[in-house]
Amino acid sequence: MVYTGRFAPSPTGPLHFGSLLAAVASYLDARAHNGLWLLRIEDLDPPREAEGATDSIFRTLEQFGLHWDGEVIRQSDRLAIYNDILSQLSNSGAAYRCSCSRQQIQKRSSNPLYDRHCRSHPPMTGARCAMRIRCDQDYPFDDLIQGHQQFSNLTEDFVIFRRDGFFAYQLAVTIDDAAQQISHIVRGSDLLDSTPKQIHLQQKLGYRQPVYAHIPVATNRQGQKLSKQTLAPALDERQALQLTIRALDFLGQQPVAELADGTIEECLCWATTHWDITAIPKQTGIILEDN
Repeated sequence: MVYTGRFAPSPTGPLHFGSLLAAVASYLDARAHNGLWLLRIEDLDPPREAEGATDSIFRTLEQFGLHWDGEVIRQSDRLAIYNDILSQLSNSGAAYRCSCSRQQIQKRSSNPLYDRHCRSHPPMTGARCAMRIRCDQDYPFDDLIQGHQQFSNLTEDFVIFRRDGFFAYQLAVTIDDAAQQISHIVRGSDLLDSTPKQIHLQQKLGYRQPVYAHIPVATNRQGQKLSKQTLAPALDERQALQLTIRALDFLGQQPVAELADGTIEECLCWATTHWDITAIPKQTGIILEDN
């Protein structure tokens, strides 16, 4: 089996240090295994996208020496494929229409999970609906960094197509990982609880389950994950080498002082040769003191 990894940012703004951690970790794990590293732009939510963000992502990755293999996949070009698979799930009875709003769900129960109301009370024809996948069990998995994971308190019929007419992240990412033959997924631990949902869809669709490794996310002093929403600053491309060394340190790779006098290419070469995924801290979040 050819090792194939990926980096899949959403074009909602420029890359920040949290993005760099996921990019560097997935890139190095792929290169250390003599594998492929693919780039996918997850542009499924047009209202949240920032103008020029995709080109900014390309430019930043290139300035940081993170060169991807093959053609870039854009989810916005794959809507017909998602729709066909959604129809398959619906026609087989694995998915069903749901007209419930968040307010209606909260009014019926104090349990934050969906109560499966529309399983037994199908919406009227023509009602504005989401699509939910039937999910009656948990899907535990072993993570290369975080260890054995089981989220039995999160089992619910989750949304795979939104009421606003957009495909949900869980469906699109599962389909795309299978289409790109992704064998290893290295990403932030904020997506740990998404993994059982994706494994469920993989089993429903007959896809192979990738190997998972969830790195700790960088947080601010309030414990919030670095993101566009928490105003994480954009990566300064002039500081590519220094920021990459900082990312290696965050990931437990113990970069040597000599790297600071070299080039970004030399730094990534050293990091690939010395890559040790077992050295990555097992915390799900680590405060970035001077962000």
